[in-house]
Amino acid sequence: MDNQPNNPLHGLKLETIVTKLVDYYGWPKLGTLIKINCFTSDPSVKSSLKFLRKTPWAREKVEALYLETFSAVNPWLSGKD
Repeated sequence: MDNQPNNPLHGLKLETIVTKLVDYYGWPKLGTLIKINCFTSDPSVKSSLKFLRKTPWAREKVEALYLETFSAVNPWLSGKD
């Protein structure tokens, strides 16, 4: 049963979102787009996930950037070229 049919992030893990953003932008660019320490000071996916799971405002920014980035590329490709 699909509880969130209108949520474009439904079914996507936070780890997938962060990993795709890092692959696309790299840590330095990601840190300039979203100014949080876990992206600028010794960044890793693990430390970022820990912070984002505890910080709703930061997670919202990451999810918004993901949608902005990959919806603009091609919504049917899920961010893949």
